[in-house]
Amino acid sequence: MSILVTPQTRVLVQGITGSFGARHTQLSIDYGSLIVAGVTPGKGGQFFEHGGKKVPIFDTVAEAMKQTGATTSAVFVPPPFAADAILEGVDAGLDLVVAITEGIPVNDMVRAKRAMLGKKTRLIGPNCPGVVTPGEGKDSHGGCRIGIAPGYIHKKGNIGVVSRSGTLTYEAVWQLTCRGVGQSTCVGIGGDPVNGTSHLDVIKMFNADPETTGIIMIGEIGGSAEEEAAEWIKNNCKKPVAGFIAGATAPPGRRMGHAGAIVSGGKGTAAAKIAAFKEAGIGIAVTPSEMADTLLKMM
Repeated sequence: MSILVTPQTRVLVQGITGSFGARHTQLSIDYGSLIVAGVTPGKGGQFFEHGGKKVPIFDTVAEAMKQTGATTSAVFVPPPFAADAILEGVDAGLDLVVAITEGIPVNDMVRAKRAMLGKKTRLIGPNCPGVVTPGEGKDSHGGCRIGIAPGYIHKKGNIGVVSRSGTLTYEAVWQLTCRGVGQSTCVGIGGDPVNGTSHLDVIKMFNADPETTGIIMIGEIGGSAEEEAAEWIKNNCKKPVAGFIAGATAPPGRRMGHAGAIVSGGKGTAAAKIAAFKEAGIGIAVTPSEMADTLLKMM
């Protein structure tokens, strides 16, 4: 089984006609994802064509959903307009919005998150690589790829991967695949300080999924999300979890890469997160190269 998306998930792409959105729509179609619609205001009635497939483009998310039955969107909209694009998906009643856009102003995301309270839509991201549920075909084709993750590194299987870092998601996935071990679903939750879905949210889903048998959780300095997830794992998680925390050598008070990766007032340090992992019985990968092996030794 998988979490969040399956090979049958009907996906629309917001920003399908931009160069970045178009490129990754092509890659998702090649992977076998069910891309059923695009949304670009002012381009309704046109088509996005790739590999013999014609994807209709609509002016609004609501119209795209009504005409195609889409339940999930990928957001490839420029930063100044991306929060509004997310809220358009929420207002239309999508089940899932995956926001790939990097650089959305924090104030915009605070406003968007407040507007989402009580709504059914789940947000992944922003500033994330997206979600992949690998398929059965060669190089895991026939699965569902939403976002920018390279499809070929995945393999269908039973390990769940959740990460704040895009590149470290790919690294963990590739390590597993190279050892002949597949993944149930891989979720990049993004590195921004205000995001839609936390480590803990995803860990709970993996714990409840009968076919996910082990979990890799990748965190980084800044915030307290990893500690909160570790506390829950200690008391509730029935599956082996291995973890890695990026940024152990980062100087305090300086923002590192991700907008959310800042240590202040002694909170959010790598040492504090690693201590929380140890306390929860999470296997610690000392370097990124050990993530898969750390988990496999626990299983």
